[in-house]
Amino acid sequence: MRTALVVFDIAGTTVVDKGNVADSFIAAFRKQGFDIPREAVNEVMGYRKIEAIQQLLSRFYSTSVSNQALIDKIHTAFEETMLQFYMADKDLSPLPFAEETFQWLQNKRIKVALNTGFTRYITEGILYKLSWKNNPLIDAAICSDEVPQGRPAPFMIQTLMEQLGVDDASKIVKVGDTEVDVLEGRNAACGLVVSVTTGAYTRYQLETYHPDHIIDSLSELSAYIR
Repeated sequence: MRTALVVFDIAGTTVVDKGNVADSFIAAFRKQGFDIPREAVNEVMGYRKIEAIQQLLSRFYSTSVSNQALIDKIHTAFEETMLQFYMADKDLSPLPFAEETFQWLQNKRIKVALNTGFTRYITEGILYKLSWKNNPLIDAAICSDEVPQGRPAPFMIQTLMEQLGVDDASKIVKVGDTEVDVLEGRNAACGLVVSVTTGAYTRYQLETYHPDHIIDSLSELSAYIR
């Protein structure tokens, strides 16, 4: 069946991430007196960030997970730190072949969408900085705070389907760099789920979640698009 839509993650998949998301997460926890291992932070990359905070507090500091005020403080600190970084980073850029891949898909009349575990607050900063806001290469972008649940729930992809007039999830390709990207694609019944090694997870780690394909560069994606 012909592909109608490709849904890309942002950080680590289409936008360069040098570990800054994890750094901001760790710093936000430390402001409240909590030390979280980087390995554990990497494991929750891709999740809605407030849910990732809840998971990490539950895992390492079980007595604190019910403290919503604390969770909100950590989340606010993360968002502020992350947005400041993105707005100040002169090297913030698309990953190699991201925009070329968007253009190739558009030329094939295949729609392009972005989805992310970030809130709209952060996402708008990224889109603005990269000149991706209202860019004809990108048909839509949706954020985790705009749906009832973030990844691995399928709501972001289902909302994109409604917005873009895609009536069959088997016509969708989901592309991301984490475990939860794979799970999201499966839960949404996407026709193809592709993982990239340019983000938080290594090829070895991604293999354990059984995406349909693993690629090392977005330049390889076109080979799997029908």
